[in-house]
Amino acid sequence: QVQLVESGGGLVQAGGSLRLSCAASGRTFSNYVMGWFRQASGKEREFAGHISRSGTVLYYTDSVKGRFTISRDNAKNTVYLQMNSLKPEDTAVYYCAGSGGSRDYTRPDAYDYWGQGTQVTVSS
Repeated sequence: QVQLVESGGGLVQAGGSLRLSCAASGRTFSNYVMGWFRQASGKEREFAGHISRSGTVLYYTDSVKGRFTISRDNAKNTVYLQMNSLKPEDTAVYYCAGSGGSRDYTRPDAYDYWGQGTQVTVSS
């Protein structure tokens, strides 16, 4: 089992920044591809990006590309989501997730473990 705990959410004005953290415990963190998803009220969970086990390969959905950056520190068992130039449409609950392996890391069902989520609200 892997336990994931997100933190760092909050209320921010449009154009501002937030950094989310996701701390992992349990099995070896570096064995997992880590993803970030978000879910706005009344909408389906949406892929934001993922990072490879070593941290060298990153992929982002178009709506966040150039504004969001994922990084990880395997020594600290933590993955981060730096969010800049935030927009009201970025308002959502943000989730980190861990995958032991998949052909498509943009799909929620590729992930074995999920955090409880952290709320991000961007005011206009």
